[in-house]
Amino acid sequence: MGNQLNLFPENASTYASQVDYIYLYLLLVCTVVALGVVVAIVYFSIKYARNSTHTAIQQIEGNNMLEITWSVIPLLIMLTMFGWGAWLYMRMTTPPKGALDFYVVGKQWMWKLQHPTGQREINELHVPVGQAVRLTLTSEDVIHDFFVPAFRMKRDVVPGRYTQCWFEPTKIGSYKILCAQYCGTKHSQMIGTVHVMSASDYDKWLSGNLGAESAEAAGEKLFEGNRCNTCHKDAPDARGAPLWGVYGSQVTLRDGSKVLADDEYLRDSILHSTNKVVQGFEPIMPLYDGQLTEEQVLQLVAYIKTLKEKPKDKQ
Repeated sequence: MGNQLNLFPENASTYASQVDYIYLYLLLVCTVVALGVVVAIVYFSIKYARNSTHTAIQQIEGNNMLEITWSVIPLLIMLTMFGWGAWLYMRMTTPPKGALDFYVVGKQWMWKLQHPTGQREINELHVPVGQAVRLTLTSEDVIHDFFVPAFRMKRDVVPGRYTQCWFEPTKIGSYKILCAQYCGTKHSQMIGTVHVMSASDYDKWLSGNLGAESAEAAGEKLFEGNRCNTCHKDAPDARGAPLWGVYGSQVTLRDGSKVLADDEYLRDSILHSTNKVVQGFEPIMPLYDGQLTEEQVLQLVAYIKTLKEKPKDKQ
C-alpha cells in the first residue's frame, strides 16, 4: 500500500463512488476531445505545410450532414453530463427519511457539533456506520466550508443562514474534516475527524456521554426562559403567532404575501422579528439579534420544529 498511487481519497459513503464516476466521465470526454483537436492540428499542419504539394485547397461551401453531426453529437454528450449531474446533485442534496439530525456551528477556527441526543463535540464527530446523517450548518463569524473528502461531501457554512447536507458512511474508520474556504490566518488548522463506528460501539460511546441535553430540550428551556410562551400561546388574547404546526406550512404575512415556514424563516423571525410579521399580529416582539448565540438559535428552531400539534388539554 505504501507505493500505491492513490488518485482519489478513500471512498467511504454511499454516493462517493458516483461522484468519482462522473468525474472520470468528464475527464474522459475532455481527454478524447483534446486529443482529437491536437491530432487534427498536427495532421493538417503537416499535410498542408507551405512546402507540401497540396497548394490548392478545395473550398467547401457547406455540408449539412457534417454540420448536423458536429452539432448533435456534442449536444448528446452535454445532455448526458447534465442529466447525470442533475440526478447526482438531487441525490446529494435530498436526505433520506430517518436521517439522524446533527447540528454544526463553524467559527474561527473550530467545528462545534451536537448530536440528536445532545452530546457535543469539538472538531470530532462520532457516527454509526450505515446510518444516514443530516447536518444543519451555520457560522458564527465568516464563511467556512465543511468538507469530508472520503465522503465526497462539501458544503458552504454561511453566517446568517442555514445550509444542509447529508451522508451515509459505508466503512468503519476515521476520516478528516477540512475547511475548504479560506477563513483566516489559521484556516489550515481548522481540521477535524469523523469517527465511523459500528452500531454497538456507537451506542456504547453515547452511553458513556450521558447528561447531555438534546437541542430540542435545550430549545424548550430557552423558549420558556425568554418568556416566549407568554405571547405564543393558544389563547384568544395571544400577542404572538401560534407555533403549533407552523413548520413546513405556508404563512401569510401582514402585506398579504406568503412564505414557507422553513428553518431560515424561523431563524429570521427569532433574530429579526419585525421583518416578516404574521397577518393579524403587531410587530411587538423584541429583536434577539446579538442576544442569542448561533447554537441557541439552532436549539430554538429545533424545538419549534417539534411543535406538530396543539397540546390536547388546550384544544
